Amino acid sequence: MASYVRITVLVWADILALYAMWVMMTYLTNVWKLNFTHAASIINIWGGLAFIMQIGFAFLVDTFMGNYAMLLVSSIAYSIGLGFLAMSTPPVLSKSTGNCSAYKPECIGHTQKILYYTALALIAVGISGHAVSFDAFFKKQTNGQTKEDGRKVPWQCAGLFIVVIVSIIGGIALPYIKPWSIRFGIPSICTVVATLLFVSGSCSYEHDKPQGSPLTTVFRVFVFRCIDKAAIKSDREVEETKIGILMVPICMTFIIFGVVISIGKTYFIEQANHMNRKVGHLTVPPPLFLMFYDFSKEQLKKIEYFFGGSGSKRYGPPTGIAIAMVFSILCCITAAKVETQRHDVIRSHGLLDKPDEKIPMSIFWLLPQFVLLGAVDGISESSIKKFFKDQAPPSMTTYLKFFTQGLFGLGIMASVLFAYIVGKVSEKGGKQNWFQDTLNRSRLDKYYWTLAVSSSVFLVLYILVALCYPYRESAPKDEEAQRNEHSAAQPPYEDNPPCSCCCG
Repeated sequence: MASYVRITVLVWADILALYAMWVMMTYLTNVWKLNFTHAASIINIWGGLAFIMQIGFAFLVDTFMGNYAMLLVSSIAYSIGLGFLAMSTPPVLSKSTGNCSAYKPECIGHTQKILYYTALALIAVGISGHAVSFDAFFKKQTNGQTKEDGRKVPWQCAGLFIVVIVSIIGGIALPYIKPWSIRFGIPSICTVVATLLFVSGSCSYEHDKPQGSPLTTVFRVFVFRCIDKAAIKSDREVEETKIGILMVPICMTFIIFGVVISIGKTYFIEQANHMNRKVGHLTVPPPLFLMFYDFSKEQLKKIEYFFGGSGSKRYGPPTGIAIAMVFSILCCITAAKVETQRHDVIRSHGLLDKPDEKIPMSIFWLLPQFVLLGAVDGISESSIKKFFKDQAPPSMTTYLKFFTQGLFGLGIMASVLFAYIVGKVSEKGGKQNWFQDTLNRSRLDKYYWTLAVSSSVFLVLYILVALCYPYRESAPKDEEAQRNEHSAAQPPYEDNPPCSCCCG
């Protein structure tokens, strides 16, 4: 029970950090006074790296560190990073740095900028480390703590209930806190507490030693195939590497999902912050739409089950990926139409040069595109995961999730380049760039239409690639038996010594 609680509290860090980063673009545009494209570029590059780093961290876990060490390091990085983020706000160090304490760009000095960018790097380490090691470590420590019929024991239900409460508080309460130093400081304090609770149980955890990474095998095949065939242990290693190479063209089409999802999460929330959030006497916090997004992601991904769950395991996941691309096109078209309406309201009310004023248009106009965006994320994630499971080499099974996240990360970073190219093309012939310093003067509707057309082109390319792809017949039971046999054949490591921090 104690171990369960100590590990579960780490989820607090992920949830509260998520909401802190959810409003980060608003912080950069309102306090730093960056134009929204610059702010979006910072957030998207950071987000893309956080996803891509998971592949490298998974390799470190399997080769050197183990899950406990990765969780410890990433939790410490989380704590320091969120602490630095709070310290980077103007009021915290104003006396020691000699800067003003107002939330204005002139109060952001060199020290604050160093702390801010260092915080982003450390938070990315925390997010990636938790994503790689939390599930595996949690399952290891809680193995056998469920009832025979699979139901959770009371303290597990209590732990999940607390996580839900933290989610609700993070999504509803934090947006009402005006000072940014406090808004970032609360997640920082909670993360420190969670890390200390996790460390306090170090002596009671079961520790696994690294078992080696299949990426080492792939690297060895690439390096030694033409130099020394003797360095390759078996033809199976070569065959698995070939399968991985064949998957590259179809995997590259997955990047479009990262582009659409990243643009949605950054631009949609920025639009929400400038729209009417009043419902009667209540004010709707923009992060509440993240809950709609998550709900849509979990529920609408079941659409893929009609094709990949009960249907053909060979062609189900590729069909689900195509369906996700169709949803991405619908999302972009919906966003374009809503943005056109929003721009008309801006012009009719003379708000083009008043970026800080609320637009008299309900925030719930954005709900359909958030729901569609959640569908894109859910269906694509589920379909890609199943595609990797059926088509990837058996030895790479543990890396499927991280390869998927890495592809999304590439898409998130590609969205920055895509927006830059579209902006440059749009200003040719002396025309106005679609991306201006303020959201009100920008023409995101045209950008969304361009993204819809690009997604349609990617859909056609994907269909052509998918039709030509040499699918393997999935045999999950046989492959699972092979993996178990392979694991059993490995020589055991030395027994894990007891923790030196306590007696016995």
